[in-house]
Amino acid sequence: MLGPVAWRTPPDDYGPWERVTSLLTEGLVRRGVEVTLFATADSVTEARLDPVVPHGYASDPSMDGRVWEALHVAHAMTRSAEVDIVHNQLDWLPLAFGAQWRAPMLTTIHGFSGAATLPVYESASSAFVSISDSDRSPKLDYIATVHHGIDPAELPVALSPDDYLVCFGRIHPDKGTAQAIEIARRAGRRLVICGIVHDQEYFASEVAPHIDGNRVEFRGSVGATDRAHILGNAAALLHPIAFNEPFGLSVVEAMMCGTPVIAYRRGSMSEVVDDGITGRTVATLEQAVSAVDDIVALDRRQVHEQAAARFGVERMVDDYLSVYEQILAAQPRPVHS
Repeated sequence: MLGPVAWRTPPDDYGPWERVTSLLTEGLVRRGVEVTLFATADSVTEARLDPVVPHGYASDPSMDGRVWEALHVAHAMTRSAEVDIVHNQLDWLPLAFGAQWRAPMLTTIHGFSGAATLPVYESASSAFVSISDSDRSPKLDYIATVHHGIDPAELPVALSPDDYLVCFGRIHPDKGTAQAIEIARRAGRRLVICGIVHDQEYFASEVAPHIDGNRVEFRGSVGATDRAHILGNAAALLHPIAFNEPFGLSVVEAMMCGTPVIAYRRGSMSEVVDDGITGRTVATLEQAVSAVDDIVALDRRQVHEQAAARFGVERMVDDYLSVYEQILAAQPRPVHS
């Protein structure tokens, strides 16, 4: 398992790729699969950990992420003859060295980091998994779509929530944090905002002036325990995105807690949110405001049960085991004289 190294696996707080990598790795180990995890040295896993990066570079200004990712990939490459499959969770860099890998590669595309990276995908000798049908590029062939899975035990259902709304994710125009503030204001609800600040100028001009610790509260990046508490006690999650969301892990995490979702109809949202069951997708701010009262009245146990059925970690493990079997079955068999 070739994991990302921006953060620890699993992350202390932010790090969606690392979180999914951890959930899959530990799920495979539970099934008796021998897994070597290439991740940061401070990662926590039941797999065999084989690191060269001491800790996540995103939290250490002295580290150059390009350098450490290159060292990380080069190290895994030297070990690739010892494994049956290299499962790449690390974006495009490992694909640039396709001829050097000594095992078939599967790449989970967690969302393209930019259109300019597509040439390396188009020329790569890797099988591809998309994390939603909506995130597929017409220029690539895919072996499967595998929606992310999460552990229901980490996000227990909460049936008696508070009255606040929550916005959970990077503080960035793409995530619509300022839109969430306006939706909550018009709906007459308090708003709790959680996430790392990815755009300081946007935060300073569009978000920070509204934070008063009462109607709008900013919690920053929160860990696993706080995440479950904040998501579970919210009346609803607001996800007013301004980009085509590849998946939306926080959306599924909220639903696993029984918390319904109001999301803008972009990217994967119509694929992930079951309208009228786990939430609603809308096209405008006005529609989001109008949806609040209906959405908070949804049956939270049903929201949780639907999320657990569709996005439980064991389903994800099953899906990837099936993909691994397809890849191995397609490999040429050795010829014995």
